[in-house]
Amino acid sequence: MALQINENAGVLEINGVLNTQNVNSLKNYFEALISQSSFIIISLNKVIDMDKSSFDTIINLYKKALSKNKVFYIISEGNQKVLDLFQSEKMNYLLKNRAA
Repeated sequence: MALQINENAGVLEINGVLNTQNVNSLKNYFEALISQSSFIIISLNKVIDMDKSSFDTIINLYKKALSKNKVFYIISEGNQKVLDLFQSEKMNYLLKNRAA
């Protein structure tokens, strides 16, 4: 499945598989967005699978946004694969609940 990023009520939903084949597209998309926007919310709810390189890219984008004083939220409600990866890397504190 190809990677898709759709905007839904201000939340950028990432759909598909995040891996080394599409990580540069993800990085380029969000780096451009970080330079243009002050508030970014991404949802990983519809991510089918995520590898370590795409996880590292998302964390680096998060850090880049913070260094530029941008708000960058990562949402993943109930996506066990994503939750497990964030937990195994001890970064699950970055995940936000949409209702919060």
